[in-house]
Amino acid sequence: MKRTLLTVASAAILGLSSSVMAAGDAAAGKAKAASCMGCHGAQGISAVPTYPNLAGQKAAYTAKQLHAFKNKTRNDPTMNAMSGPLSNADIDNLAAYYASLK
Repeated sequence: MKRTLLTVASAAILGLSSSVMAAGDAAAGKAKAASCMGCHGAQGISAVPTYPNLAGQKAAYTAKQLHAFKNKTRNDPTMNAMSGPLSNADIDNLAAYYASLK
């Protein structure tokens, strides 16, 4: 019984982790990033000091921030609006793309 509960709990934790850290498709993320480039730069390096650089950020971090903006647990009017229409796959793909830039 104890082992079964541990297995179920482990599976639940792993399932949550994999959805947050799912690998995205960097090529698809690059195609989706056109609307991000105006503020975050063509290569993920912003020319404006108040906009963060995204190039080289860990994918899990970028995905977490985009989900927070999408769910409005992190508030920024522009980012809330930009992330609202993104699917989970879009977020994973964007995160993979920006992580691939060095």
